[in-house]
Amino acid sequence: MKMRIGIDLGGTNTVVCLCEENGTLLGKESLPTRTGNPAQMKADMKQLALSLCGMHGAAPDEVTQIGIGVPGSIDRDAVMLMFGTNLRMQNVCFAEAFQPEFACPVVLDNDANCAALGEVIAGAGKGCQDAIMVTLGTGVGGGIVIGGRLYTGANGIAGEIGHMVVAVGGLPCNCGRNGCLEAYASASGMIRLAEMALESGGESLLRGKRDANGGKLTAKMVCDARDEGDALAAKVFDMYCMYLGSGLTSLVNIFQPERIIVGGGVAGYGEKLLQPLREIVARESFQGVHRNTEIVRAELGNDAGLIGAAML
Repeated sequence: MKMRIGIDLGGTNTVVCLCEENGTLLGKESLPTRTGNPAQMKADMKQLALSLCGMHGAAPDEVTQIGIGVPGSIDRDAVMLMFGTNLRMQNVCFAEAFQPEFACPVVLDNDANCAALGEVIAGAGKGCQDAIMVTLGTGVGGGIVIGGRLYTGANGIAGEIGHMVVAVGGLPCNCGRNGCLEAYASASGMIRLAEMALESGGESLLRGKRDANGGKLTAKMVCDARDEGDALAAKVFDMYCMYLGSGLTSLVNIFQPERIIVGGGVAGYGEKLLQPLREIVARESFQGVHRNTEIVRAELGNDAGLIGAAML
């Protein structure tokens, strides 16, 4: 029986899965990532892969491909991680990392692209040929699938959705530029908007929530305060949706995907987030371009990147 192996190489944990050729997840194992130690990290990945094969009665020669999703810039042809800040390593080649036990090809892609592909193959985008995933976490990530395949652009780095400019000369982004979607629409962006609103004065439940959490706000606090009728939190949330909706409108105008899949921690707010976004996109998109686009929540969680890596 033919199998595939998918690997999500994160800054905290390395997760390896075994999949059938159609993307059905059979099992997964994980270990803490040995950041800054490429040799040990490769050894851990190979050991997890061998362990999974043994657990499921699969011989290494039944594995047709090993796919790896990484957070950082890559060279696909060389199967090389060029630079990975969270992994504390650069210029790491994975082409022969699983030899001699595994003789199959090894492929590599950005973790956000893998998550998008996973959702299209087995999650909220199943059955779609054209879909875009937007992940709302500490930053804003994403991946674009056109014709059932990842779109990576001329140099292989397309899909930096978080760095679309939604406010010229706006708030600084961690990338060093200003006005990026990530600066406003990430969980960190929501917190920033809330802090700015609190600094301008006014009563809010957020002050008490922040004090009770050691002086730190979270995006969940903003959403909870909005649910509790807090006017300032509601204003912050509306502003957040305005910026995120602006970014999604641009994606719809350019690509007209069948679905936009929203994932990440902020997506946990569910329909209370998605419905305002649908309304903004419907109002702001060009002459009904949005009509065939659904905006839905991601379904696979952390498994999306694993399945996507396996199916690269």
